[in-house]
Amino acid sequence: MTKPSLQILAVTLCFALPAGAASLSDPFATEAVTPPRPSPQAAGRSAGVPCAREIPAAPLTAIDAVDLTLCNNPQTREIWAAARYQAAQVGVAQAAWLPNLDGRLGSSRLWSEQRNYNSTSAALTLSWLVFDSGARSASGESARQLLAAAVATQDATVQSLFLSALQSFYTAQAARAAVASTTEAERAAREGFSAAESRYEVGIATPADRLLAQTALSQATLNRIRVEGEARNALGALASVMGFRAGQPIELAAPPAGQPDAAFAQDVAALIAEAEARRPDLKAAEAQVRAAEAGVDLARAQGRPTITVSAAPTWAEVDRVSANGGVVGVTVNLPLFTGFDTTYRVRAAEAQVDLRAAQRDSLRNQVALDVWRAYQSLTTATQSLRTTLDLVASAEQSERVALGRYKAGVGNVLDLLTAQSALAAARLQRIQAALDWYVFRATLAQAVGALDYSLLEPAAQGRP
Repeated sequence: MTKPSLQILAVTLCFALPAGAASLSDPFATEAVTPPRPSPQAAGRSAGVPCAREIPAAPLTAIDAVDLTLCNNPQTREIWAAARYQAAQVGVAQAAWLPNLDGRLGSSRLWSEQRNYNSTSAALTLSWLVFDSGARSASGESARQLLAAAVATQDATVQSLFLSALQSFYTAQAARAAVASTTEAERAAREGFSAAESRYEVGIATPADRLLAQTALSQATLNRIRVEGEARNALGALASVMGFRAGQPIELAAPPAGQPDAAFAQDVAALIAEAEARRPDLKAAEAQVRAAEAGVDLARAQGRPTITVSAAPTWAEVDRVSANGGVVGVTVNLPLFTGFDTTYRVRAAEAQVDLRAAQRDSLRNQVALDVWRAYQSLTTATQSLRTTLDLVASAEQSERVALGRYKAGVGNVLDLLTAQSALAAARLQRIQAALDWYVFRATLAQAVGALDYSLLEPAAQGRP
């Protein structure tokens, strides 16, 4: 092969490489468009906290639970891998704009009755698709839109994991509070049983009173055992969502002092409009529609003409006689008849656009419903939170009066048991109301597409 031929090929390839290519390992700089790996910092964490790989021995806060979830939950690795895959597909689409260079070497030994000789050959083949009726442009646009969908899906998954971490944490906290409440109810039932037994021993209470009090104590003990089991399950679920095996010891931090701030946005229509603009899953659905539209252009272009330029310098040596040569050509491909393949490819691509558009519209309706339900649930939880404060206060006073009257001999055991049962129920309702408020506040933020670390800051306790 002559030196001028090699120089021509080298110059051609240099001009073909993209300007500003990062490196040969990533000449199209797809790393620059790849989203960062899900982490607390990528989700808006203000403090630069490194990812912990173990559950801390210190009491776990809600922020700690979210940090561990975003660092260790396998779903974060899954969605990041999907985004990196789609970014690489953008590089694949861009590679179609460059020429292909193939090399071929051959060596053989030939013999016959007259003589034997060696044959050696070498060739380089350069082919460049210079016109394809827009197929490469459509393929590149589809890859870019699918990358945008993958990035938005990653954001949506991060918010979903954020919500799952908060739900599991608040559920575990509520379960622990329920254990304390049922333990206190068991103590009160034991005190009532002791009072009934004392009255029975002095002859001022019937055996029925004593049996009723004993039954109430057994029921309170059973409730405490059941709630303790639920608390252990809640801790196991929390460990799982944080990316650890269930059964690891977890110590929860105490709930925030004071009462939750019940102030939040009142305009549900504005929240729905904000959700339609911010929800990452809706952005992903819109990108899927645009990718499908690019697929229609690609299907049409695949049935249209293409032009390819090729060059192939060659060298051969046969029986010590060498020769140089080459070929330069232009190939025009005109698809005259493809058995209606293009027709049905276009029809299928257009149906895919309709499918993606319908899925996007369905999701938009679901987004509005998610916001509406979360808003109404938060409103109900806020009202319940206020009501349970009065409920617990009145139930505590009623229980104290009933116990005092029974000990003084002027009350009956049914009044005492009724008051104790009402107090235990009121305390559990208070715990459930607080759990609902924290969970639905986070759910509303996720429904709007605004769930991040600002929700856990003290100044934002009342913001949905």
